Amino acid sequence: MEHSEIQAGTGKVQALIAQMETVIKGKRLQIEQVITCLLAQGHILMEDNPGTGKTVLARTLAHSISGAGTDNVQFKRIQFTPDLLPMDLIGAHIFDDNRKDFIFKKGPLFCNILLADEINRASPKVQSALLESMAEGQITIGDETIRLNKLFFTIATQNPIETEGTYPLPTAQLDRFFMKIFFGYVDERTELDIYNNYLQINENLYNLQQVLSMEDILQLQEAASRVYIHQEIVRAVSNIVRATREHNDIILGASTRSGIAFIKCLKAFALVRGRDFIIEDDVQAIARAVLEHRLIFRNKEVKRTAFNQVLDAEMQRLNQLKLH
Repeated sequence: MEHSEIQAGTGKVQALIAQMETVIKGKRLQIEQVITCLLAQGHILMEDNPGTGKTVLARTLAHSISGAGTDNVQFKRIQFTPDLLPMDLIGAHIFDDNRKDFIFKKGPLFCNILLADEINRASPKVQSALLESMAEGQITIGDETIRLNKLFFTIATQNPIETEGTYPLPTAQLDRFFMKIFFGYVDERTELDIYNNYLQINENLYNLQQVLSMEDILQLQEAASRVYIHQEIVRAVSNIVRATREHNDIILGASTRSGIAFIKCLKAFALVRGRDFIIEDDVQAIARAVLEHRLIFRNKEVKRTAFNQVLDAEMQRLNQLKLH
């Protein structure tokens, strides 16, 4: 990758991050992780308590790309509820009186950035309709298969507190999310700043400027795919993935697809951090977000310990090599 190309790409990413931080305070890592998934051509699941900014972050990202009053990038939000039907996402054939025939009316899945709000409130049938679009970039209605837009990015949210009337996402669907991240509450100083400036923050949300076009995003995705990864880091990814299958406290380990997603995210994360190569710290920074939601642990008590054991053993080996 040319040095000028990485500089140009980094400048665009930093402009996007800077604008998002005018609305989302104290969450730079989470912002970077969302952009990482976008550039890695994946999807992201955000889980945390109500009121931590998940939906606002998704909206901020979308409007920073599309821009107010433009049609470059289509943003759609779907509020998932138990009575939602697959056709509410995909669309349906309706009868056209003028043509005297049925025509297909597209649903909200035909967009560029989709916010799937409280995704775990929808039935498994609806979740499976979303799974095809995320996994294959297409939807099937009857015997017809229709391709989605080249840029299709799903940001899904779920609330872990209120579980009544929810449907846990199946492992197959969780595996389609490149990352699952948690927001958490901001620190005391940041929270105080939010209270003092909430009117300005709200105004920033409704006055976002377009800092990236769809073409910019597609170019950044291509640039991310060409970020250099050392063979020893590829080996580290392989070792971590295989170790999850052999740990006594992990019932279901990571798949090969998980490892591919890990490598894609590492490349995109390096670009977000302004580099055209991956360093050892990148592995440490995103491993949990990329892999943990794909694993099934023996119980909740061993979850963090087991994953730390898998990751720490490989990071120790990797750091001893001193690749950079």
